Amino acid sequence: MRDLISNSAAMSGDLLAWYDVHARGMPWRVGPAERAAGNRPDPYKVWLSEVMLQQTTVAAVRDYFLRFTSRWPTVTDLAAAADAEVMAEWAGLGYYARARNLLKCARSVAGGSGGEFPDNYDDLLKLPGIGPYTAAAIASIAFNRPETVLDGNVERVMARLHDIHDPLPGVKPVLKERAAELTPSQRPGDYAQAVMDLGATICTPRNPACGICPWRDPCASRAAGTAAELPKKTPKKPKPTRKGIVYLAKSADGTWLLERRPDKGLLGGMLGWPGSEWSDAPGPNPPFEADWQEQDGEVRHTFTHFHLILRVMTAELLEGYNRNAAQELIPRHDFRPSSLPTVMRKAFDLYQGL
Repeated sequence: MRDLISNSAAMSGDLLAWYDVHARGMPWRVGPAERAAGNRPDPYKVWLSEVMLQQTTVAAVRDYFLRFTSRWPTVTDLAAAADAEVMAEWAGLGYYARARNLLKCARSVAGGSGGEFPDNYDDLLKLPGIGPYTAAAIASIAFNRPETVLDGNVERVMARLHDIHDPLPGVKPVLKERAAELTPSQRPGDYAQAVMDLGATICTPRNPACGICPWRDPCASRAAGTAAELPKKTPKKPKPTRKGIVYLAKSADGTWLLERRPDKGLLGGMLGWPGSEWSDAPGPNPPFEADWQEQDGEVRHTFTHFHLILRVMTAELLEGYNRNAAQELIPRHDFRPSSLPTVMRKAFDLYQGL
């Protein structure tokens, strides 16, 4: 390990040289050649992409990012957007608390500092929805600060580089220390993206391409033959399964009845179908009395902490329905299934498929 630390400058240089050739092109990224030419990343785009990428893949995020930045080109534009419009654009990305915090953060930046993001880790950490990883990523990538960025890719690279067998998540502090030892003072923004790219494209979870890795020579797990089994993780407890009922009601003219969920909790602030609680044995909770018909099949969806099975009930929505404060009547021409959370869209798809 001491040899790795003493060679950190050379290793960082090797990785940056690899990145200069193999950097992934992304719509939110300023590549190494552009950066060398004096172009600087837009902190708004860096922040937006990092929030979107939390627990989501690059492939899934790309189109969302392009839509967001086309519709709201600056953080001030986003801050001025209606909550419902932003939540609708976010639909399908999951983890909807991120979208609520996105708006809180945008409004904090727009109102408190004239639309300019802070340029340092400590002040970024004070913003709503920005935790240690995101603060480090923005400070490093957008402002070229030598902060240590530790995502899942970097954890895997560090565990293998140092042949560390202690399991995640407990070993995170050790992995961050190892990552900090390699973070250079020169080009730290490019380095942060380089080490994440290394984990995403070379030091992959399965079948790492050790033969073409720029760090193959100093890698302790490659020498030990243990790279493929790292990082180790503490076994997760099995996820419980909950059940629920959703009620799809449409009028003769195509108007749908939807209900906005409370701001706090799963799918907070999102429009979806009225329904029951999600529990082991949910009781019926129709939005109005009607001849509700149960549809064949069921909706299955997995959240972070549990699996969900939904029964789908349908009925005609009669004219003059007296809805409650959380419910909304959406005319046919305004109804966009793509704006629904994924689990709610699955219920609609089941109904449509019958």
